[in-house]
Amino acid sequence: MTNQNGNEFILEIKGLSKHFGGIQALVNVDLQVRYGEVHALVGENGAGKSTLMNVLGGIIQCDQGEIMYQGHKVNFSDPLQSLGAGIAIIHQELAMLPTLNVIDNMFIGRMKTRNGFISWGDLEKQTREHLAIVGLNIDPYSSVRDLSISQRQLVEIAKAVSMDASLIIMDEPNSSLSESETKILFEVIKRLQAKNVAVIYVSHKINEVLQIADRISVLRDGHYIGTVNKEEATISSVIEMMVGRQVLIQRIGTGSRTDTPLLQVEGLSGERFTNVSFQLNQGEILGFAGLVGAGRSEVARAIFGADPIKSGKILLDGKPVRFRLPADAIKHGLAMVQEDRKVLSLFMDMSILYNISMAQLPHLASGGFIRGKEENNIADNFVKKLSIKLSNVYSPVRSLSGGNQQKTVLARWLATNPRILILDEPTHGVDIGAKSEIYRLMRDLASSGIGIILISSELPEIMAMSDRVAVMHEGSLMGILDQTSASESAIMAMATGHQHEFVN
Repeated sequence: MTNQNGNEFILEIKGLSKHFGGIQALVNVDLQVRYGEVHALVGENGAGKSTLMNVLGGIIQCDQGEIMYQGHKVNFSDPLQSLGAGIAIIHQELAMLPTLNVIDNMFIGRMKTRNGFISWGDLEKQTREHLAIVGLNIDPYSSVRDLSISQRQLVEIAKAVSMDASLIIMDEPNSSLSESETKILFEVIKRLQAKNVAVIYVSHKINEVLQIADRISVLRDGHYIGTVNKEEATISSVIEMMVGRQVLIQRIGTGSRTDTPLLQVEGLSGERFTNVSFQLNQGEILGFAGLVGAGRSEVARAIFGADPIKSGKILLDGKPVRFRLPADAIKHGLAMVQEDRKVLSLFMDMSILYNISMAQLPHLASGGFIRGKEENNIADNFVKKLSIKLSNVYSPVRSLSGGNQQKTVLARWLATNPRILILDEPTHGVDIGAKSEIYRLMRDLASSGIGIILISSELPEIMAMSDRVAVMHEGSLMGILDQTSASESAIMAMATGHQHEFVN
């Protein structure tokens, strides 16, 4: 399709680049989106998809490159400019205000007045009309906090439709939708196409991408790989485009894995995962791969006592255990380094000393006082052992680089002398030097007999570090691969639910 002026492309991106510190999120990216087409954007976690969307949405600005929208060069400095130009974004992490009602969330910032008064009757009518488009029959005055996740997602889609946008960007729009709700979403997209509205559809579900998209573009490690027409694409060919890089980390087995089980998980179900079973052996690094929302972190948190378990068994040394709180898990020799170190792990304004020793403080107390010399000895020992670069242990932990902050979290849990160590994205946001040190530490720990569960979104990291790889997809464990069968293509096929269709 074209617009009234005969232009083919509603959006043309040329040479777009963006970096955050030392991380190059986008590198010289090109992209063209036609009027009225559904253009799928796919790639692994960290490929640059979200960064590109945030640039188009005016949330962040690019470092270099050119964006042509509807024939005009644009550079949106804030989201309102992007929205005013006719670009609407449905984010995967829903940007809703839960204490407000549906009408407020639909029209916030866009409420027209008559003689200075808001016409709530008109807004209610419009809200009902747009909710009907997405098949949602709810009271417009309902508080958003009372809606289910799928209902909230449909409200966000209805909101985007209500904006009369010319380009709608949908980031995993059906991540929380049922099959029937997804069919309604696809019908909405087809109606938008009929109105010459373009849709950029970001998804990990390749079978759905092939069903709904006219063309598919692939990003990998911040680079634009290419665009293919739907007719030319297959599940396996798209996966190859997504992961077809060289493995940059040399695969080196620990050689420490034994047949002695430390941890056995049988039929475990909880929030966002169902019927997960696996075994972790002494001296083994068991990698957990999967896409965002696959349920990897939720499984780990449930084992560690941080989230409730609905059903299933956990056995430690062959004996059933159930940890109600993380403190129970710690007493039994488990430790967990969580993904978001700044929110979930570190006390940023507290000292490095405190952040390292805090898990040991109950054992360092006598008569209500902390034995300071022992506390300092613990911190000094791990500062040397992990090569944490600092001015002194009394400095706030926020003064450290990202890599050294991550080492501080590791030091805290290693001080507890764990037998099982759960690492959730342990190298996220750290530079290559810190990564190599963390890899060396992991191998040393496994060699000493510690069992490690490694959760990572970086496939080269998973493949290089793991003795075996467990792959999750939408809350289910799809299978466990050994080193000989754990190719990037095989892992990605399982992570997208297509292992039966994929041919090596």
